[in-house]
Amino acid sequence: MTRAASSRATRPSAARSKLAPYKAKRDPKKTPEPMGERKSGAKKKVTLPSFVIQEHHARALHWDFRLERDGVLVSWALPKGLPMDPGTNHLAVHVEDHPLDYGTFHGEIPKGQYGAGTVAIWDHGTYDTEKWRTNEIIVVLHGTRAAGKYVLFQTNDNQWMIHRMSPAPAHFEAMPDHVRPMLAVAGELPAKDAGWAYEFKWDGVRALLYVDGGRVRALTRNDKTLTTAFPELRDVGLHLGSRSAILDGEIVALDKNARPSFSTLAKRLHVTSKAAIEKLARSTPASFFAFDLLYLEGRSLLNQSYDERRAVLESLDLNGETFATPPSITSTSGSKVLRIAQERGLEGVVIKRRAAPYSPGQRNGDWIKVKNFHTQEVIIGGWTRGKGERENSFGALLLGVHTDDGLTYVGKVGTGFSAEMRRDLLARLTPLARKTTPFSTPLSHAETVLARFTRPVLVGEVQFAEWTNDGHLRQPSWRGLRTDKSAKEVVREP
Repeated sequence: MTRAASSRATRPSAARSKLAPYKAKRDPKKTPEPMGERKSGAKKKVTLPSFVIQEHHARALHWDFRLERDGVLVSWALPKGLPMDPGTNHLAVHVEDHPLDYGTFHGEIPKGQYGAGTVAIWDHGTYDTEKWRTNEIIVVLHGTRAAGKYVLFQTNDNQWMIHRMSPAPAHFEAMPDHVRPMLAVAGELPAKDAGWAYEFKWDGVRALLYVDGGRVRALTRNDKTLTTAFPELRDVGLHLGSRSAILDGEIVALDKNARPSFSTLAKRLHVTSKAAIEKLARSTPASFFAFDLLYLEGRSLLNQSYDERRAVLESLDLNGETFATPPSITSTSGSKVLRIAQERGLEGVVIKRRAAPYSPGQRNGDWIKVKNFHTQEVIIGGWTRGKGERENSFGALLLGVHTDDGLTYVGKVGTGFSAEMRRDLLARLTPLARKTTPFSTPLSHAETVLARFTRPVLVGEVQFAEWTNDGHLRQPSWRGLRTDKSAKEVVREP
């Protein structure tokens, strides 16, 4: 017999026996899944056996990889899908054999049933068998999205791995583990609108999302992980499915007036308890606003122009309950966009050169930020003792920024704190206490008498009216800690 015929040939009773575990998990009255009762018709010409890969949005997103063999579909669950990169192995969990007619199944498995969720066919085709042993299988797939030689090998019980033996597809690039975000310089609206795109500034936390096999890893500018703190980010992975991508954007929370608010978002940045995180995700939900795309499905977009990257980003249709693609405006003037931002109480606008590539880690003038109100990142260098009702807290925080002279004192902030924020800050500052001032410039005698100094490692942000002639913040108000920024980055903004 030919290899194709031998992989198909089996006694009907043997196939039924193999399907017993499958049927034991399913109630045909409650699920539309096939039960392997398809009646055989006229004999068909023997061809290569079939394979199917089904994208399964169940309790956890995964891909079901099935190979026709001996009258059934031998099956594995791939949590991250089929690897395209020969340098990467993916887990493959061996599951029960499925009936042949499952190869065309797609639809909804009802809630409460085994494998409940949505099933869609990701790819299908035929395959050649090069080796089939109990612990190692080598096949060559002939599909539209899945093509090439793969090996499945057993590691422990039902735990297998799947590895691509063929070279990566032409022009394939592995997704980088780390990309530095491109930065904007503070400036003014350009004299001419031609060649520029305008985006609103969202007053959140900058994050790069690395999405692979439906899983999301979120990193801040200073490489802190936000994935656990914001479970909403998982929705981006579910939406993209098998598509690997690196997205640049902002994590945003809305205040009671439905405006983006860093102060509102700051409540969620320092929580570590799983229960507290889930509670805050319900009471103070956050969204991810994707404004750039750096990598997609084996292709780096870093050298593409802003317009080209935006076109591909918008094709992903990232618009859901917890994620969105905010507008990029090229059809009107920058002054009008800034006026709209002012009217809506937004932080400002970011202006981007449409022909420019993405420059990781650079602040080269291709992106310009124009703010509607003044904000400044600051380093906490100490605090003053509280009086009256604040006796067990602090009166004000002592603030500094880096200059050529060291950590320069720029004033103190005593407003904008909730009672909860004061307790949290004091708990963070107390272990960092030190006897000497960290500032390179002197404080007043009154401030020094009341001051307790701290190691200058915590970064916050204030909103303020203006800079005074002696280089201090006028009327500062606290906005929150910035765990996404490192102290060494903090300098006075122009």
